[in-house]
Amino acid sequence: MCGAHRHLALLLLAEAVLCAATMRFQDVLSNGRTSPVIHHNKIQGWSSDENKWNEKLYPFWEDNDPRWKDCWKGGKVTTKLVTDSPALVGSNVTFVVTLQFPKCQKEDHDGNIIYQRNCTPDSPAQDQYVYNWTEWIDNCSWENCTSNHSHNIFPDGRLFPHYPGWRTRNFVYLFHTFGQYYETLGRSSAIFSVNTANITLGKHRMAVSIYRRGHSTYVPIAKASTTYAVTDKIPLFVSMSQKHDRNISDSIFIKDSPITFDVKIHDPSYYLNNSAISYKWNFGDGSGLFVESGATTSHSFALEGNFTLNLTVQAIIPVPCKPVTPTPSLPTPAVMTEGSSNSDPSVPNETTEDNPDGGCHIYRYGYDIAGITIVEGILEVNIIQMTSIQMTESQAENPLVDFVVTCQGSLPTDVCTAISDPTCQVSQGMVCDPVIVTEECLLTIRRAFDEPGTYCINITLGDDTSQALASALISVNGGSSSGTTKGVFIFLGLLAVLGAIGAFVLYKRYKQYKPIERSAGQAENQEGLNAYISSFKAFFFPKSTERNPLLKSKPGIV
Repeated sequence: MCGAHRHLALLLLAEAVLCAATMRFQDVLSNGRTSPVIHHNKIQGWSSDENKWNEKLYPFWEDNDPRWKDCWKGGKVTTKLVTDSPALVGSNVTFVVTLQFPKCQKEDHDGNIIYQRNCTPDSPAQDQYVYNWTEWIDNCSWENCTSNHSHNIFPDGRLFPHYPGWRTRNFVYLFHTFGQYYETLGRSSAIFSVNTANITLGKHRMAVSIYRRGHSTYVPIAKASTTYAVTDKIPLFVSMSQKHDRNISDSIFIKDSPITFDVKIHDPSYYLNNSAISYKWNFGDGSGLFVESGATTSHSFALEGNFTLNLTVQAIIPVPCKPVTPTPSLPTPAVMTEGSSNSDPSVPNETTEDNPDGGCHIYRYGYDIAGITIVEGILEVNIIQMTSIQMTESQAENPLVDFVVTCQGSLPTDVCTAISDPTCQVSQGMVCDPVIVTEECLLTIRRAFDEPGTYCINITLGDDTSQALASALISVNGGSSSGTTKGVFIFLGLLAVLGAIGAFVLYKRYKQYKPIERSAGQAENQEGLNAYISSFKAFFFPKSTERNPLLKSKPGIV
């Protein structure tokens, strides 16, 4: 009897030793590092990493194992694993893994690897051969693929899914996170999504191991990992733009000019598509709170200085109602993620509401805080005069034009002139020069043109933070003009001729019948008539073409 007990104890000890030596998923997918047993919420479609691992069919290699160098013909396969994290809890987070083969190798539409012989970067060889994976796959049907001798199984013994094209997927992808694993077949890339409803808030690590088909076993070829985040804050980003702002990345904007604020919510799985979203703005300039239903708004700052922008985004998400339980819900821990800022502690981040219409909703919030600087800048540019420069016959090939330009706002430090075709589409060159303007924004810009014709001219004045543009069409030295312009010149010419004839007739009449003696009333009438004729002549026969009082002292030429 005592011997029987001793024998049973030995059997139990041997079984315990054998179980301890059995490899599990967490031993392989965590890179051989054992971790304490922690209870995790179940992810739908995933399995516990405490399951046994078929080491005979799927061998495990340490990182320094020399077999990694020979596991792939022609070089080393690298792996890129990316994610669309951060993910709002309840939404899906997606992962994409891509295999990058050695030089001169690629995958064809059948899943085979094409090798180019004697391939060089300068002259790829045309000679190639196909590495046929399917010759190693058991030629089985639905009935006999369930045989214990089949190699078409995952490391935990599950059969490969027999969906169309499964034979051309020659790589096994094994994902591991949150104490659980997911296994699937794929080709040179794989994509999958995970719902985050049962994943703890915070940052987590996703690891992937890739095996390729072999003759008798599967061969490990690559591993990769990445970090993803699950948060209860709505991930968002605010972009700011302004018409005359010179650098959109420096957070410096111009006074008295509208700034456009555009909110981008990071929701790649469209979790918030059926939600009611509102945006509460506080621009920090004492203008009050603004609540918008759209993601885009604009605001002008009337004062210079530094301001703090605060944005709160609220999403009302419809969800199925949960059964009422007497136990109170535990508070959800706050998580800070990249792209989010400090939250408002007075606003709960998640609340559930049972509406009278029978629907339930979850309230989620997102926050953004940004500092901006408001300065004076160039708000407007005007071309007030264009004058062709008289040239000699030897200079006729390069006609010159002077542009007199004014602006509003701050004084410019540089000027750029862009010349293009009459449609303003085809650029013919740009010239930029520094300028020094000390008192008022008034300067003359001289530019040369390749030949006579009609051009579109764009003149931009700028300083360190702002720039403004003025455009005009100009006909240089007899270039073709529009019919409207020609009609205006003809009308003005006829009007000038008629005015000259009328003035001559009036002059002859009063000169011929000029009385010898005038009364006081006649003298006053004659002086009034002379003043009228002088004004008439000054209008049609000006001594100078300058009409703008700002140009009495002509600015320096740039």
